[in-house]
Amino acid sequence: MLENYLPILMFMIIGGLLALLVPVLGFILGPRHPDPAKNSPYECGFPPFDDARLPFDVRYYLVAILFIIFDLETAFLVPWAVFFRKIGWFGMAAMGIFLGLLLIGFIYEWKKGALEWE
Repeated sequence: MLENYLPILMFMIIGGLLALLVPVLGFILGPRHPDPAKNSPYECGFPPFDDARLPFDVRYYLVAILFIIFDLETAFLVPWAVFFRKIGWFGMAAMGIFLGLLLIGFIYEWKKGALEWE
């Protein structure tokens, strides 16, 4: 019975060793060229300066909303497409309503100018 699990155990051991070995080798053998631009923290499209309580640019939030719109769309469309034949017209109507709401959000983003980057 236990001999059936030996290949799985070996696979897990080799995978774990590779997961530890590859980053260590990359750290040891990788080139080191420190640069002030590379070492500076980067957040939200502009370099950090002054006070941490400065307001973010509105475009940052608009891009975040766009990401959520398209991330949700793909996260729900794939399982829906797999079970499309089983859910029938009810599933088609529910997905139509869902995509309509996403379209409203996309049009809102478009009107706010989130798709036009300066």
